[in-house]
Amino acid sequence: MGEATTRTEAGQRATIPSPTVSGEGASPARRSVGRSLGSTIGAAITRIRSPRRPRIWFEILLLVVSYWIYSMIRNAVPEQKAKALANADWIWKVENELGIAVEKTINHAVDSVTWLVVSMNYYYATLHFIVTIGVLIWLYRWQPGRYAAARTILFATTGVALVGYYLYPLAPPRLMNGGGFVDTVLVHHTWGSMASGDLKHMSNQYAAMPSMHIGWSTWCGLTIFFLASVPWVRVLGLLYPTLTLVVIVATANHFWLDAVGGLLCLSFGYAVAYAWYGSLPHRLPKLVTPGAGPLLPARA
Repeated sequence: MGEATTRTEAGQRATIPSPTVSGEGASPARRSVGRSLGSTIGAAITRIRSPRRPRIWFEILLLVVSYWIYSMIRNAVPEQKAKALANADWIWKVENELGIAVEKTINHAVDSVTWLVVSMNYYYATLHFIVTIGVLIWLYRWQPGRYAAARTILFATTGVALVGYYLYPLAPPRLMNGGGFVDTVLVHHTWGSMASGDLKHMSNQYAAMPSMHIGWSTWCGLTIFFLASVPWVRVLGLLYPTLTLVVIVATANHFWLDAVGGLLCLSFGYAVAYAWYGSLPHRLPKLVTPGAGPLLPARA
């Protein structure tokens, strides 16, 4: 590379510049096209990452398909009953060593109050879905600028939980061999739960780790706490995952450590949303203006 040497008719040597392959030798037109292409790609990525007004038909379709995939994968995971029971024995042993194995005491105490345990059974079977869907609708209707980021947290949390179900099958306390726990749904014949009775065959009974009752309820609680404007509603937002924790333990559907697993999955969901949108939902603009440019995080 560099210069080539040739001889003129007069016998003198002359140098002829050789073609260069560096960007500096590119023509102005090519450099302009490159800059334009890079700018176009950058703008497209920015548009994709910017919160936009959600479309109702797309969101409904997305939720239905996503939950169908979630249920299919969760229930398709090999139950591995022996391994799930062995893992439950190990979890119970660890909790005893840590001095936090009070699930059985709470389970028996609640079981002695029929109206309370039946209420908790229905709470466990229904609010998990009702409150989560209600918060999504609230975000869609009144916080559209924050909806996509909040929804991303929920989806990422659920997605990584499926990995946990596959890698670590775990029996709930009520199904332990000789654990002494009361299966409150079975004993009190609570209608509508997929945890026991005839409906238990429709759901994988050995997918207790992580607890998505905790993952989803904490997502709901934090979303309400950060975005609601009424003080008592914000307090209710924080009480919801707290009460859910009591319910999943009292009904012997989860160990304490299952709740820790749910919170770890939720942390992953928040990390994904932050990496994609560059901010957490409560720092994004509340509303989306049609035709507006990319949205930037709202400053305090």
